[in-house]
Amino acid sequence: MLSTALSLAIIDASKSFAAHGISIDGKLKYPPDFKQFDYASDQARKGGALLLHDLGSFDKMNPFTLKGSAPSGLDYLVFETLAVASLDEPFASYGLIAKDIELADDRLSVTYTIDENARFSDGTPITTEDVQFSLNTLKSEAAHPFYQAYLQDIKGSEILDKNRIRFNFARINRELHMIASQVPIFSKKFYSEHPFDDPSMEPPLGSGPYVVDSVNPGKSITYRRNPEYWAINHPTRKGIYNFDTITFKYFRDQIVSVEAFKANEFDFMYINIAKQWARDLVGPKFDSKQIMKEYLPHRNNQGMQGFVFNLRRPLFQDRRVRQALGMAFDFEWANNKLFFNEYTRSKSYFSNSDLAAKNLPEGLELEYLLPFKDQLPPEVFTQPLTPFSTETPDSLRSNLRKAKKILAETGWTVQDGRLVNKEGKSFEFEILLVSPSFERVMAG
Repeated sequence: MLSTALSLAIIDASKSFAAHGISIDGKLKYPPDFKQFDYASDQARKGGALLLHDLGSFDKMNPFTLKGSAPSGLDYLVFETLAVASLDEPFASYGLIAKDIELADDRLSVTYTIDENARFSDGTPITTEDVQFSLNTLKSEAAHPFYQAYLQDIKGSEILDKNRIRFNFARINRELHMIASQVPIFSKKFYSEHPFDDPSMEPPLGSGPYVVDSVNPGKSITYRRNPEYWAINHPTRKGIYNFDTITFKYFRDQIVSVEAFKANEFDFMYINIAKQWARDLVGPKFDSKQIMKEYLPHRNNQGMQGFVFNLRRPLFQDRRVRQALGMAFDFEWANNKLFFNEYTRSKSYFSNSDLAAKNLPEGLELEYLLPFKDQLPPEVFTQPLTPFSTETPDSLRSNLRKAKKILAETGWTVQDGRLVNKEGKSFEFEILLVSPSFERVMAG
């Protein structure tokens, strides 16, 4: 009967429910009695060592404060949250430290029941006082300002009994119960003895699957799998976190790290620089498969990489000017000459995912857009969103002619080799780059 009640409650997000998991719309892939995530394997064996890398350095052991840099892995290998997201469904999380999550009918509070088995790595139980301390700390000036902003709509908490605590919300927000469930849980006792913003390299106490084994400040950190980990058979953890040790080695820059990788200093690295993929990761070890070089296709949202116009600048406030500048960018040339044809054109802020707009709007998408039809460009409803191209039958010269015509319509014309308006002011603007690696794109 309990299982049936939970399933019914999950289906209807408009009603209060107490459940093993939460989502933005009340729907969950995994039932209350699920054994493990589908992407975790029953055949996974425990053991071995994993060597990874990062760039730069680190000088503190608390990833939740402002000053300094914490080592990679600390936030998710040592610390845990009330609930954890599943990787094969959108906007869904399942209870970890919280075994039960109850969203109020009015959506202005969420109540967590703490798993009585939850323990910090020193064996002490996780209590509602630890949860309350964690929320209060993150909302205080002791933590990074990000958390004060991120958690600002959580007014506070009330301990209801030994195992239950309620977070109260300042307003209704359909994501707020999910945001609240992302709060990492700290040991109140540990941080009463060690200031939260302690600048020392004292390893922190957490409840996660790993503990800090050794630290070479600024150069490397090794995590050791905790054999007494409280959630080793928990559905959200089963088949995951299998390496006995995980080590992060630090290198000053990407070029050095690539050479270190080829010298077998660590085991795996992502490459997001086309030149390195095409020119640097080659040689006998790659030919003999001692080092495997593989594409890893996926459908995860890749966001957007491109140029963003500052609409506070008068120059860019006419969308026709922005359109003309878009026509002047030759992506195909840049991809061929600079990026070894490794790039795919971004067509959405949600590129490479099902969230990206494709073709003309239809169905529910069209229904949402129609009330704003008089405020939107007409082509939203008549032309699929397609970036300008220089592929045949188009060409850069053709695009530039069209751009010149559009600019003339907005008052910008070529005089004495300069693009100027009727006041004689030159068409000029600055480009702020996120990385020096884009300078060659500008030069091209």
